Amino acid sequence: MLATISILGISITQIYWVKRAFGLKEAEFDRQVNTALFNVAAQIFSLNNTPSPANNPVKQISTNYYVVMVNGEIDASLLEFLLRSEFEKRNIQANFEYGIYDCTHEKMVYGNYVKLSDKVSKREQNPNLPKWVNAGYYFGVQFPNREAQILNQMGIWSFSSAVLLIVIIFFGYTLFVILKQKRLSEIQKDFINNMTHEFKTPISTIAVSTEVLKDSSIVQHPERLLQYATIIENENKRLKQHVERVLQMASLDKEDVGLKKEIINLHDVIEDVVNSMLVALNEKDGAIHLHLDALSPEIKADRHHLTNVIFNLVDNAIKYCSGKPVITITTAQQPGGIKLTIQDNGIGISDENKKRIFQKFYRVPTGNIHDVKGFGLGLHYVKQIVEAHRGRITVNSQPGNGCTFTLDLPTA
Repeated sequence: MLATISILGISITQIYWVKRAFGLKEAEFDRQVNTALFNVAAQIFSLNNTPSPANNPVKQISTNYYVVMVNGEIDASLLEFLLRSEFEKRNIQANFEYGIYDCTHEKMVYGNYVKLSDKVSKREQNPNLPKWVNAGYYFGVQFPNREAQILNQMGIWSFSSAVLLIVIIFFGYTLFVILKQKRLSEIQKDFINNMTHEFKTPISTIAVSTEVLKDSSIVQHPERLLQYATIIENENKRLKQHVERVLQMASLDKEDVGLKKEIINLHDVIEDVVNSMLVALNEKDGAIHLHLDALSPEIKADRHHLTNVIFNLVDNAIKYCSGKPVITITTAQQPGGIKLTIQDNGIGISDENKKRIFQKFYRVPTGNIHDVKGFGLGLHYVKQIVEAHRGRITVNSQPGNGCTFTLDLPTA
């Protein structure tokens, strides 16, 4: 906050002094132009043997437009030469345009745009110019790029403003990185807490079962011996799955997925996953409906990782359902690939969380209720694997209306 206030104070100060310096340069530019035009008018009066008027013949109509009343004939070539000479004497580098006006007929009779970088061209008097005798007329000068000329003269101020802008950009980037790291730190802290809880539960169960097995009388009850041995085996499998998930994410972080692609039948993979999930599905009295309509289900993919992808999505559909889970898996042929859709009737995801569910460690907030276990790695892993197969995954969901995950996978 102190750094932001300091940067803001410096910026306001810089803007104030730049505006003030621009105003001074602007006043100086106007003064130099008025002096130059007054001298041009004086020279024209002298050449035409016309007495100078009592009042100043130069009038500034707007910020970049000046008119000069001249009581004598004006030669266009001479006028341009005098304007160039006077402007160069006063270091006025802005390009300008001028016009000669006939007050009697109320029209402009000559005009030209002058680039000071161009050399002075020798131009004879325009024979089409009318001869004004005892008539009122004037010439006007306009600077289209007046502001650019003034800014070019503010070199040190432009440089300091550019330096300040760079400082602000880097400060903003630094602030963005700090806030991002803070958010990642909080997410990783939640991940460590979840991982500790996930590891602690099976370890505690194994410890209790081990204590029971250490009782010598357990051999007299073979059914209990088998029961506790099975518990240890199942908890050991849970620990192994957790470790494998963490190792999978570590390999993805190194961008070393190590896909072993082969020609596989997507329908066979789906059916294998469904068969492995029947026990978990039956525990919640759920059902899976298959509509495998793709005419050519062969794709080139890593069977192991693709199986994990489908397993993760079906597992989430079961876990995040408050009632009886009903899951529909559909495949359809599309140009250049297969569309795989997994639809459920779960609790759904809000629009805000849909944008972040594929981020590593991110889990949809559930308040103080922690009935669904996990590390927040599953969907991130799914997205990484799908993209490694040059596919695409999208999600469509509304709170309370379930989720529909759509995978576009290229065919073999």
